[in-house]
Amino acid sequence: MSRDQVIHTPEEIARIRLAAAVTAQVRDEIAAQARPGMTTFDLDQLAGELIRATGGKSAFLGYRGYPGNICISVNDEVVHGIGTPDRILLDTDIVSIDVGIELDGGIGDTALTFGFGELTPDLKRLLHGTKEALMAGIKQAKRGNCIRDISQAVESTAKRHRLGVVREYVGHGCGVKLHEPPEVPNFVGFGRGALLVPGMVICIEPMLNLGTHKVTTDSHDHWTVRTRDGACAAHFEHMVLITENESEILTWPKTT
Repeated sequence: MSRDQVIHTPEEIARIRLAAAVTAQVRDEIAAQARPGMTTFDLDQLAGELIRATGGKSAFLGYRGYPGNICISVNDEVVHGIGTPDRILLDTDIVSIDVGIELDGGIGDTALTFGFGELTPDLKRLLHGTKEALMAGIKQAKRGNCIRDISQAVESTAKRHRLGVVREYVGHGCGVKLHEPPEVPNFVGFGRGALLVPGMVICIEPMLNLGTHKVTTDSHDHWTVRTRDGACAAHFEHMVLITENESEILTWPKTT
């Protein structure tokens, strides 16, 4: 491990690949079972059951004191929302779920945002634009590129869809620890960032808003991050393994 990047061994990559695949399955099952009328606490408890059934454990529960099995962020909540019994999901809501699982020495980390009914044109733009920004970033996550190439692809896609880009929270390396170097911003800053080389695993996770990029953290739970202007937000995240050739999306749904 260096300050700028972590190069994983083939043995570590095998464990990370398994954890990532399991995490993707749990992510999709949570989204499939979510219904209006459930509370966000119900959703968190469902996630806990699904995670335990994998033989792994939540990578988030207890992390720096975080109290939930997964992060559940609704509407104007960007990230780190906590499931509560008094928050009932409505058919007009959009819900972001961020799932992390530790399994056999590997860690998976992935997120998506979904709605229940017919979305408004703005919400469709938000979800479509955020997914497109994620895939644009992944396209640049290849050997020989730098982190800046990913950031530029995400930011330019967000601008094309007229979406605000959260700057306080960024993607990151992940593999045997939940957060490893390097950071992966969704905007272009100073410098090129770490060079992408085979064996690196990074989480690319656009957090985009319908309004301003500015956010605020809840003063009561000290976790939930909301848009400062109350506009809705979306969050999509994949883990990507840098290889000699085309990069591998570790949290892509696996079909049989």
